[in-house]
Amino acid sequence: MTEDAQPQGPRSSGPTYYQQWQAGEGIPSYTGSYVESLYTLEVAPWPRTGQKGAFVNLAAQELDDGQLLEIAPGGETEVLHHLYEALVYVLDGRGATTIWQKDGPKQTVEWQRGSLFSPPLNTYYQHFNLDGEKPARLYAATTAPATLNLLRDSTFVFDAPYVFSNRYNAEDGYFSNPGEQTAHGWKTNFVPDLRAFQLTPRSADVNSGRGAGGSGMGFLMSDNACSVHISEFPPGTYKKAHRHGAGAHVIILGGEGYSMLHFEGKEDERIKADWKDGSIFSPQHWEYHQHFNTGPTPARYLACTFGRAVVVSQNAHADTNQIEYPDEDPAVYELYEAECLKRGAEIVLPRPAYAART
Repeated sequence: MTEDAQPQGPRSSGPTYYQQWQAGEGIPSYTGSYVESLYTLEVAPWPRTGQKGAFVNLAAQELDDGQLLEIAPGGETEVLHHLYEALVYVLDGRGATTIWQKDGPKQTVEWQRGSLFSPPLNTYYQHFNLDGEKPARLYAATTAPATLNLLRDSTFVFDAPYVFSNRYNAEDGYFSNPGEQTAHGWKTNFVPDLRAFQLTPRSADVNSGRGAGGSGMGFLMSDNACSVHISEFPPGTYKKAHRHGAGAHVIILGGEGYSMLHFEGKEDERIKADWKDGSIFSPQHWEYHQHFNTGPTPARYLACTFGRAVVVSQNAHADTNQIEYPDEDPAVYELYEAECLKRGAEIVLPRPAYAART
C-alpha cells in the first residue's frame, strides 16, 4: 500500500454505524476543519451522561472524534463505561473523577483547568463538578467512531463486562504517580496541568525538524493505543507545512495565531484557521497544515492522535511529506509578516531563500 492510499476510515453510500448511533444521542455535532472556541460551543442535554454535551467531528474522518461535556455546578454525570479509549482534557472548572473495574476498588482523580487523564479501557467512571457556582467543561478525544464501526453493536460497546486487567488493576499510585521520562516520552496516567508542564527543548536551529525551534513532550497514558503530545513554539515564528493520515485533533492551550490547511496542488484553496486558547482544528487525510505564532507570547498546543505519533526526520529534504521553508509558496511568508505586524509579534524568521520554482 502506498502512503497516498492509506485508509481514511469507513466508506459507505449511507450513514455509517457510528453516524447512526451518534444521531440517536440527540446532541449537536460540529464538523469542518476547526472550531473557534470549545469554551463557548453550544451544548445540549445528553441523556447518556446526565449532563450536556456535543460531538466535535472534524476532518471528514471516522477514526476518532471529540466529545465535549459540560457538567452543571455541583453536578455529576451518570456512570460511564465503554470499549473505546478516551483522553480527557479539562478545559475549565475543577472536580473529580472516580474510576473502577467491575466489583473492584475505586480510585479518584482530582482535576482542574488544564488537567489531562484517561480512564483505562472499559473501566467504569463518573465525573463530579466540585464547584457549586460554575459549570465544568471536559473535552475527550475518543476512538468511538472506529470502535462502533468495527463492532456495529452499541450494546456490546457500552455493556461489555470484560476487565482489561493488563491495562489497569487498581494499582496503588496509578493516578497519583507523577510519572517518568522514557525513550518515547513521559509515561504517566495523570497530568495536573498541561499549561505548566515542563517540556523538552528542541534543536536551537529553527530550520531543523518541523522548524521554529521550541519544545515538546509526548505522553504515554493508560497503556492506550492513542498518543498525545504537547508542542510549544516562540512568538514570531512558524512551523513547516507537513501532512499525515487523518485523526489528529489539535487543541490550543495558549498563544494567538493561525494555521493554514491545503491539499497538494490546491494552494489557492487554503483554509486559514485563526486560533487562541480553546480553539481546536484537525487536518484531513494527507492535507498539509502549517502553524503560525503571530502573538506576543509562546504558543502551546495539545495534539491527540489515533495510533502512534508522527515522527519527523531531522534531515532537510528527507521527509517528502514536509515542505521545507525554501520550497514553500512566498505568499506564506507574506501573510506571516502581515499577521505578526497586526498582532504585535516580532518577526523572528528571516525570509526564506526560495528554491527555483518550476
